[in-house]
Amino acid sequence: MGKAQDKIVDGLYGLGWAAVKKLPEPAAVALGRRIADTTWKRRGKSVLRLESNLARVVPDAGPERLRELSRAGMRSYMRYWMESFRLPTMDPRRFSADVEMTDEHVLREALASGRGVIVALPHLANWDLAGAWATSHLGIRFTTVAERLKPESLYDRFVAYRESLGMEVLPHSGGAAFGTLARRLRSGGLVCLVADRDLSASGVEVDFFGSKTRMPAGPALLAQQTGAVLLPATLYYGDTPRMYGRIHPEVAVPETGTRTEKTAAMTQAVADAFASGITAHPEDWHMLQRLWLDDLEERP
Repeated sequence: MGKAQDKIVDGLYGLGWAAVKKLPEPAAVALGRRIADTTWKRRGKSVLRLESNLARVVPDAGPERLRELSRAGMRSYMRYWMESFRLPTMDPRRFSADVEMTDEHVLREALASGRGVIVALPHLANWDLAGAWATSHLGIRFTTVAERLKPESLYDRFVAYRESLGMEVLPHSGGAAFGTLARRLRSGGLVCLVADRDLSASGVEVDFFGSKTRMPAGPALLAQQTGAVLLPATLYYGDTPRMYGRIHPEVAVPETGTRTEKTAAMTQAVADAFASGITAHPEDWHMLQRLWLDDLEERP
């Protein structure tokens, strides 16, 4: 991406943040839905990829059902963006009212243990809103990792935005993030990681909806190295303006096996928890990229 294009992309995001957060909430909701429907009707690469991914999640769905799901998926995706643009201007007291988390006690008990907690999430619904809920409702600052976006100014916008919600944001690249996360966990802190896609060589191969993909090793490795509690979490939108979620049971470190074997088993357990949440609410899974290894092999 050239410098001129970088400036255009950054300018568009800046315009979105500046304009959408000033809109009345019903207007922002209507705008998001209109953009989603327009994008869906164009049947571009992202929409077709979403449908291809959803076909694996709902294998018995016919073409009409997949089109319905992808339309709902694009509306969910744009709802994420409209909410995210507006989050920094919202009253933090709303976060507790706008999010309902099933088995919240599992997270509270893990935090009270003092071992440190890793929450691993897939790209379901609005993980930023879940983070804002954690900081306001639980009263705890947490640490997360963000991929360095291009242009750099866009990455800086995302960092500033997430830090305004009470998050500590570390860059994914550079190699220092793991050590910092480990220190936060050893001091009893909370680490939240979006962990349903890692197609790098360091990703752990898992079975996901009957086919192979790779997911990050970080959550499992951090749990092994620090003794922290590893909790998968899944989110979804309901028929109301609220967002819902579930804290899944702890993924414990296996008692036997090599570090590689333990990491593989724990990452598979996290993938299984993600799959249960995605199966229940496939329209809220914002996976508009290639994910499965045999889809990557389609590339010339």
